[in-house]
Amino acid sequence: MELLFLALLLGLMAFALGSGYPVAFALPGASIVTIVLAAATGYLFAGDVDAYFFQDGPSQWLSAGVTNLRGIYWEVERDTLIAIPLFIFMGIMLQRSKIAEDLLITMAQLFGTVPGGLGISVVFVGALLAATTGIVGATVVAMGLISLPAMLRNNYSKPLATGTIAASGTLGQIIPPSIVLIILADQLASASDQGSTIRTALYKDSTGEFTMPSELGVTSTSAGEMFLGAFVPGLVLVLLYMLYILVYALLRPTAAPAVPREGALDGEFFFRLGLTLVPPLGLIFLVLGSILAGIATVNQAGAIGAAGALLMASYRLTEGRRGSFLPAILALLSLVALGTAVTLFETNIKSDTADPLGIAIAAAASVVLVLSLAWSAWRTYRIDDTLREVMIETAKATSLVFIILLGAAMLTAAFRAFGGEEVVRHFLEGLPGGFWTQFVIVMAVIFLLGFFLDFIEIAVVVVPIVAPILLSDPSANITAVWLGVMIGLNIQTSFLTPPFGFALFYLRGVAPAIVKTIDMYKGVIAFIALQLFALVVVAQFPALVNYLPNRVSLLSDNAPPPRNPRLQLCLEDYVLERLEERGDELGRRLQRVRAAELATLPEDLPEELGEGLDAAEEALGLLEESEVAAEAVADASPGYRPLHSSVRQLEAEARKLDARIAERQTLLSRLRGEDVQEARERHETAIATLELEKEEILARVPERWEEAREGFVALTKAESLARTQYRRAADDAYEPVAEAAGLLGATDALVAAGERIEAIVGDLDGAGASAEGATGGVRQALAELIASLEEIPGAREVSSALSDAREALDEEELDLETAGEALAVARRVNAEELAWRGEVDPETTAALIALEETLRDTLGIRSQQRMTREQALHVAACNSHHRDVSLSF
Repeated sequence: MELLFLALLLGLMAFALGSGYPVAFALPGASIVTIVLAAATGYLFAGDVDAYFFQDGPSQWLSAGVTNLRGIYWEVERDTLIAIPLFIFMGIMLQRSKIAEDLLITMAQLFGTVPGGLGISVVFVGALLAATTGIVGATVVAMGLISLPAMLRNNYSKPLATGTIAASGTLGQIIPPSIVLIILADQLASASDQGSTIRTALYKDSTGEFTMPSELGVTSTSAGEMFLGAFVPGLVLVLLYMLYILVYALLRPTAAPAVPREGALDGEFFFRLGLTLVPPLGLIFLVLGSILAGIATVNQAGAIGAAGALLMASYRLTEGRRGSFLPAILALLSLVALGTAVTLFETNIKSDTADPLGIAIAAAASVVLVLSLAWSAWRTYRIDDTLREVMIETAKATSLVFIILLGAAMLTAAFRAFGGEEVVRHFLEGLPGGFWTQFVIVMAVIFLLGFFLDFIEIAVVVVPIVAPILLSDPSANITAVWLGVMIGLNIQTSFLTPPFGFALFYLRGVAPAIVKTIDMYKGVIAFIALQLFALVVVAQFPALVNYLPNRVSLLSDNAPPPRNPRLQLCLEDYVLERLEERGDELGRRLQRVRAAELATLPEDLPEELGEGLDAAEEALGLLEESEVAAEAVADASPGYRPLHSSVRQLEAEARKLDARIAERQTLLSRLRGEDVQEARERHETAIATLELEKEEILARVPERWEEAREGFVALTKAESLARTQYRRAADDAYEPVAEAAGLLGATDALVAAGERIEAIVGDLDGAGASAEGATGGVRQALAELIASLEEIPGAREVSSALSDAREALDEEELDLETAGEALAVARRVNAEELAWRGEVDPETTAALIALEETLRDTLGIRSQQRMTREQALHVAACNSHHRDVSLSF
């Protein structure tokens, strides 16, 4: 019965969409009707509204509805949907202010004399519009109205002209900031959680262990990572388009002739070019650059884009009038002032060292920035009612997106409730060829759906169903950002493909009658081939997508620490490379420290240092052992993999039968009374048959499986043990060396601190009994000194004594005597720290510092707070490739 209602759900949805019913209401309408019918049928024939639901039914939904809704749409981690209206506003405002038209005219004058130059200009402007609008329909219509007449007027081939415009218009699907990427990121974040749950269950079923190592988990994504991942493939597409047009023009000059330039390339032209080109490029740089550099979140970047579009529209709509650039100039000057204040002054008002001048400059600049934005908004509101129309269009587009999101959430819930997800999973898992067969089938379905559905419906209906299945596959071990970019490229391709491509319909609506539909179909064929080529390239080289998100993540202020389990294999690969270069140097420095006089070091440090040196030598041996063990696993994998795959496939078939048995047992438990005896017998017979099938499947497992499995597991455990022991030894090796080198290397800093303490003591003696004098400059000097001592090893006791002195100088409870005593303690402790350091042989100090420097970049990486740039770049490149982890399951 569940499958019957699933078919009804899909049939109602297809009928509603085919009859022209709005998508925003077709999705939830089909869900509600089907759920009500299933609940009513269950109540009438089984006495339970949940009877004909594969998963939790309406009774559970009603009790948990509010909680589920809040969990889906009010989670802090999923607030990236707020960026959608901001980017929509940005794109529509730039279109209404005719900035896109200015761009095309200017770029055509610049490149027009090159064969195919006008077409290259169209691609360039299309890419810029894609980076500002992100909406396919709006970009194609705008480009069709602006550029198609110009291309036809200059004798461009109709297929080439229409194909260029349609393809350039679809770049908004993949070039960030794209609404498609934001929605895909939101959906893939949830799909990653589900995929991780599926993979964890698979790990438990395969190994019998309840806890799966975190490095085997599914990698999630965010809108910022999607933007980063799509950046390089988007640029590749733009370059492919431009290269194709240039080659086409060179081979067939009459199809894309050069356009004679009107006017000279004089100073006035280049001034106009800069005025037209620099602001949009600057805005794109601010929006994407702030995301790429990790300075701003996607929401914050969207706000930057909306504000920038408002300022640009202000001077464009008042072009030629006096003071048209004044709001933009004021905004630019205020941003410069803000940057200067933040850079040169401490502007954190909660800090004791906050600078009043810097705070005043930042506050004044912020006020000027707000006023310039308000002035620009007032201008756009007064001129042709532009602001009001843009706000209405933004509200319409945003409402459509969110209504579809809500409707799709209902449809997905109903689809899962009737067992649709299990049907899809069983179908995909039953396909021969593993992950890549599943992936090709899913991409083909998405491609076909792109003929009939907009990207929003595909992203929110199809992706939540198929993405968890693809992400959970350990053989491919793909990242969510790579999957999202591939889906985005695929949707973009389907939007170009005749006869149903959306971009072709948009262009047909604004193209003149002289352009035939067949011309448009001919024109897009080459661009479709370029799209498919780009899909193959990205599929074969996932680093094109994964590298930039990894790089930004590992270089950001919030970078994961080097101890993160996901980074260990790549870090050890880096250590091996460094040891090949500096291994002999490390050995010499180890021996040099062993030969040094360490007895003058304080307390237990000499003993700990000796243990650290032993651990360093042990770690070097263990690292070699782990590599030997890894090679043994790699050598055994080709012979073991076919057996492993076949057995796991048999076990997967057995689990499918278990699911069918459980379903039958559930139905059997619902049958009560004497009049259902026949139905009970039918279910019992079916259960017995399924159990027999399961036994037959498991009987096909080769007898050598257990022995082969145990042998391979022994190899992997040996590798894991060697790596664990190496990491422990490496940590033990670095920490005592770093402590000793830090203490000895802090001598000069402690000398400088002692001089500052003496100066503070003198200032305090000069202040006498004056409360004002004691709590003024002396207290400020103590705060600065204490802050500087936090970075000096071995200065904790000195810092503690200075803190006591600072507390004694509190304005409300001034105690000069206690402050003097605390300063005396600080002087004494500082002198003691300097005394034992003075007894250490300078060669010992130099040897320890040199060893610490070598260990820090090799065995001691895991003990650092964050990786160096070189280390981060190596790990980012290493982790950009998908690694098959199926043999761990």
